[in-house]
Amino acid sequence: MSDETSAALSSLATSLPSQTFSPLPREEYIEQGFFFTGLGERLAENVPAQEVLVAIREEVLATTKLPMAIEFLLAELKHQGVLATGMRQLAHYFTPFQCYVLSEAENDRGRFDLRIGLQILAREVEYRAEVDPKRAISLAGLFLYQLEALCRNRLGYDEGLEAIAADPSYDETWRSWILTVRRQIGIVELADMIYVRSEFYVEKMAQLDPTKTPDRSLLLFGRQEGRIAWANRQKDPLLLFAALHRQLGYPQVPKTKLADPEQRLLPTLARRVEQLEGRLKLLEEEQRGGIDLERFYRPDASESS
Repeated sequence: MSDETSAALSSLATSLPSQTFSPLPREEYIEQGFFFTGLGERLAENVPAQEVLVAIREEVLATTKLPMAIEFLLAELKHQGVLATGMRQLAHYFTPFQCYVLSEAENDRGRFDLRIGLQILAREVEYRAEVDPKRAISLAGLFLYQLEALCRNRLGYDEGLEAIAADPSYDETWRSWILTVRRQIGIVELADMIYVRSEFYVEKMAQLDPTKTPDRSLLLFGRQEGRIAWANRQKDPLLLFAALHRQLGYPQVPKTKLADPEQRLLPTLARRVEQLEGRLKLLEEEQRGGIDLERFYRPDASESS
């Protein structure tokens, strides 16, 4: 990697805006979405990852920082064989959640599909970039999307929620609550944890005791999220996520598509036809005077020498 690229990457942290909902400019997230989507599609076509990175580096917008980040990832891929370690070194550009998802997808011992992981990252940055003008983005929607990605793909809650809490988009109140969820998940229902931090909970408590003044600085979810969480208590958390998608338009986590059996039908038939042709040839040879078995023998090494 050239000295100019290294200097540009080191200055990337100081050139980015301060902590907001989306720490990077909108054009960076749009190009990241193109990067993750293109990488997943071309890997599915069995194109080598190094060739994909070289091609996408030329395609992404040159006025963004992504080409330099891709060049760094390409160098890391050649030395380490993975992308996640390079993303971790660019912590000022890629979030800890992105690094965690990709590291789990590249883990040979896991069952998490790399293509699904890249789709998750692509949809997350599209949500940050507000690609759909009809959809209002929020920290609640971002967190619930990230948490659903952990739930649906059976990723580790301990490391996953720790990575989510380290996202610079969340303030100290959000970060403290996410770490609380990390400690209590599996013990306390997720719907209850969302409900007690919502506007709907404040309304219910005000009806019971009008003299009590709630601390609204601790509220993280709106009235609708609270109502949906209340309606999905003691149910499968995936039903809660599905209701949030329908009612509030929160982004949906990509799901693994089952293989179509009809797509495997032609290759299976082709193999069976080849096997039948081989058997017919053997029958024809037997009828003509016998099968020459010597062609199935391996030559003896001692005789060949």
